[in-house]
Amino acid sequence: MRKIIVMLAVATVFASCQEDKGYFISGSVPDMENGKMVYVSEIDENTNRPKRIDSTTLEDGEFELDLEDPETPNLSFLEFEGLQGNVIYIAENEKINFKVYKDSLRTSEVNGGKENRLLYDYLGHLKNVNEEVTKGRSEMQSAFQEQDSTKLATLQETETEIIDNDKVYKKKIVKENPDSFVSIMVISDMLRMKSYPANEIKEMFDGLSEEVKNTAIGKQIAQNLEKENKVAVGSKAPNFTAPTPDGDELSLKEAMGKVTVIDFWAAWCKPCRVENPNLVRTYNKYKDDGLSVIGVSLDRPGQKDRWIQAIEEDGLPWHQVSNLKFWQDPVAQLYRIQAIPAAFVLDEKGTIVARDLRGDDLDNKIGELLNKG
Repeated sequence: MRKIIVMLAVATVFASCQEDKGYFISGSVPDMENGKMVYVSEIDENTNRPKRIDSTTLEDGEFELDLEDPETPNLSFLEFEGLQGNVIYIAENEKINFKVYKDSLRTSEVNGGKENRLLYDYLGHLKNVNEEVTKGRSEMQSAFQEQDSTKLATLQETETEIIDNDKVYKKKIVKENPDSFVSIMVISDMLRMKSYPANEIKEMFDGLSEEVKNTAIGKQIAQNLEKENKVAVGSKAPNFTAPTPDGDELSLKEAMGKVTVIDFWAAWCKPCRVENPNLVRTYNKYKDDGLSVIGVSLDRPGQKDRWIQAIEEDGLPWHQVSNLKFWQDPVAQLYRIQAIPAAFVLDEKGTIVARDLRGDDLDNKIGELLNKG
């Protein structure tokens, strides 16, 4: 009898182990040959790039894999031998099922786990926003060609409303899901798209759970936010030193005025060249009242002549510096520059009081700071 009881106990434990699969994936890929490999990848914490962690094969168009339970959720991908692209999902200690469409991996269905439900709600929202904005801009182009100013204005208002609603939706996800991995993905998108000021994004980030903040993406965001906040409105502008066209060294501190504009531009940048006459007018208007401008050029290595020629052609009378390192310019990287033209407005103490203003908006802000409004 004792032997039978022991055997029953062992059987019960074995059955329990079989049922508690934790992180378990399965799925179907109709019309795909037997024996094709299915690869599982996840974002590597050290490289921040996908790394394959396991694999299985297709049998009768289906696959399944019992994986090691992740300590924290992680962005993961399914890849299939012979197919381009992948299926995105979040690894969590749940049973996750996939219905994969080999001719359109992006439309594959993922079911299982609260993280994946929220992820695919979010991805669906992004898809709808992109479709609406793309359609609206196509209609704007037609309205512009037809010179229909009323329709163009209406379409612009509609796009603004779509973008505003998108911001509200993203902020709601983060606020309502502080312990969700999806929230850190949303914040990452906000930071990349610069859709919110860095201080607001930091406030949202600080409201997340420690577990989420300690993920690989969370740690990267924390580092990026620290860098962004150094050049956010209200922060003291970081000092820098760079070569002038004459080969001398000039620092921001040396170029400061009562109001200072740091203007990031380049000879090859058409929007910058279009904006230059506006900044020239503003400079000539306020230079005697204490306005100083320092141009930081992102021109390419070996193209110093083009940089100097552009300064002469556009009649730029202010300080100019450049390391001639294109997007790798250390000053541009210090100020987190991802697009040009870009401008930072500093007060007399070197505090950043405004950024990314152009034309009349920049002129009015400088006039306000110099009490000339």
